[in-house]
Amino acid sequence: MSGPGDVLELIREHGALTRGDVLELTGLSRMTVATRVDALLHHGLIVERGTERVTGGRPSRRLEFNTSHAGIVTATVDTTHTTVSLTDLGGTVLDQQEIDVAVADGPDHTLNVITGRARALIAGGAVDRVAAIGISVPGPVDPDTGRPSQPPIMPGWDAYPVPEHLGDALGLPVLVANDADAAALGEQRRAHPASRSLCFVKVSSGIGTGIVIGGQVYRGTDGGAGDIGHVKIAGHDDMVCQCGARGCLAAVASGRAVARALSDLGKPAASGSDVGAYLAAGDTDAARLTQEAGRVIGTVVATVVTLLNPGEVVLGGMLASPPLLSGVRETLYPLSLPRATRHLTVSLSTLGRQAATVGLAALVVDREFSAAAVNAALAR
Repeated sequence: MSGPGDVLELIREHGALTRGDVLELTGLSRMTVATRVDALLHHGLIVERGTERVTGGRPSRRLEFNTSHAGIVTATVDTTHTTVSLTDLGGTVLDQQEIDVAVADGPDHTLNVITGRARALIAGGAVDRVAAIGISVPGPVDPDTGRPSQPPIMPGWDAYPVPEHLGDALGLPVLVANDADAAALGEQRRAHPASRSLCFVKVSSGIGTGIVIGGQVYRGTDGGAGDIGHVKIAGHDDMVCQCGARGCLAAVASGRAVARALSDLGKPAASGSDVGAYLAAGDTDAARLTQEAGRVIGTVVATVVTLLNPGEVVLGGMLASPPLLSGVRETLYPLSLPRATRHLTVSLSTLGRQAATVGLAALVVDREFSAAAVNAALAR
């Protein structure tokens, strides 16, 4: 335990602790614990509150992470729209704006519009200071540089200096994440906190998977983990994907694929958002086609489940709906070993479109308020 930051990390991990709890968990002396706790209190990183627990007739005090200490700006870039939010450190949304910019608009335009909205949210005065900005994009992100890494459906974004662009414009630290990764962490932290392993399958205009193991996002060697939308599906060589290949899962079963099938039936649709609107309106063709897409997706997710043995598979994105859930279940379970699914729950996202926002806030807090970061900051 090298400093106050390590105590803060314990408090964040457990949710709330008494000073006695910190003593027991760390083995530090009472004076050392008092010094480190006082430093955290002095800098506003934790708060001390009363509790029902009583020791020796006196109410004990619980130490909690001060989620009001600062704000976080998040931007979730999707294929057809972008949402810019201001949250507290717990991921609670304080203010939010949706803007009509999409990945196809290119990085310069998209990031400039995000910058403008971020400035407006910050100027709103909901928080005294902003710790950082987190942005998610629908493609792989290099974990070392924070730049998109050969994203199949993001023309013009490959290796674009997203952190530098936003950092220079806003004067804030920048964190860049894959959208499914951010949503997976949001679901795990908020809806499945006890989960050892969770897979979030986002089905919108494209298809991607975020993987959380032991409370941490698994990104793979260079940020490409979970990109199941480009697994090839036998018998569909006639389907051309946005990445240029044939037979990809995204070409066969994504929101874009379902939109194309709906258009063939005389129901105009161009994206996962359009399909989501039909589903929300109770359209039977949209429901049938989405369920069929779910069956195809389930064949790929069965391999994911057999490989990772997760406790939860959560379906999100614009096509997240009972028909999608039903279709995935229809093929996932028969194609997986009973051993791999005996403790598996397959469900729809509980956070919906806020999942990535919550996850981005968590990613920012994990980085900006890590033990090492806090110890370094308080040592200055």
